[in-house]
Amino acid sequence: MGLPSRVSDLASFELLLAVDRLGSLGRAADEFGMSQPAVSARVRQLERQLGLPLIERSPRGSRLTPAGALVAGWAQVAVDAAAALDAGVTALRAEQESRLRVAASLTIAEYLLPGWLTALQQAAPGTAVALTAVNSAEVAAAVQSGAAEIGFVEGPDVPAGLNTSVVGKDTLTVVVAPGHPWARRRSGVTPRELAETALIAREAASGTRRFLEQASLAQAGLGLAAPLAELASTTAIKAAAAAGAGPAVLSSLAVVGELAAGTLRAVPVADLDLRRTLRAVWPTGRRLTSSAAHLQSIAARSARRPASGRPL
Repeated sequence: MGLPSRVSDLASFELLLAVDRLGSLGRAADEFGMSQPAVSARVRQLERQLGLPLIERSPRGSRLTPAGALVAGWAQVAVDAAAALDAGVTALRAEQESRLRVAASLTIAEYLLPGWLTALQQAAPGTAVALTAVNSAEVAAAVQSGAAEIGFVEGPDVPAGLNTSVVGKDTLTVVVAPGHPWARRRSGVTPRELAETALIAREAASGTRRFLEQASLAQAGLGLAAPLAELASTTAIKAAAAAGAGPAVLSSLAVVGELAAGTLRAVPVADLDLRRTLRAVWPTGRRLTSSAAHLQSIAARSARRPASGRPL
């Protein structure tokens, strides 16, 4: 499905946000290095495209209409998401040499790191990042070997020789398709039922699976049944679970959209603590470079902020 045509031009929405922030078409034009007539024409084109009056113009300046204020609020989310996407893609494309080399578990790389990288660019403009997204065990190995200067993991344990700092909290969620028998259980399932059920899961070295096995079920004296299927990505697991292949246990960060859309249903598990800590890791005795320290500080601050459901 393609982008809706009315909202595909983010540059025009950025201009609208600048007019709102600066209170003037002229000042917005100066910020973007454009002429005032060009900015005015872009805004009028956006108004025609949306079929809404967005700006009230007067000799004292310009301000958003009530409809324009609503549109601007929605647009800010899209512009922020685009900036996070750009930061993530730029990191993936960056060459390894003379860059901040970062390794991150897949959940963190997909749902948290883009926001941290956006904040890093604001704090230290021009910082180039090379990102490797792998499972938590491979992240630790990359940091220990020097292939990455700093890593981010979600597993229950951290190998010796690594410093750590908390960068977030997360909760694992059991999810099933709407037609699955568990979806109709108001009281959810027991830890034993979960342990004895073949799940759609990531590989054994993934942080999510190791946490479920070692930090949660092991505390209840239970072992995890062999998986129904091992898939290499969270997206593949969600698709299989939504198609009715079986239950899955995933980060709460990963299933927000599917739960809201109703394509997956969350299943409570009684008397089982599925909360986990996300950590930054780097070699003991090795001082972080300036850019790595910036990123670690940004990530650590995010752990102290109230959850908002939106990336940094």
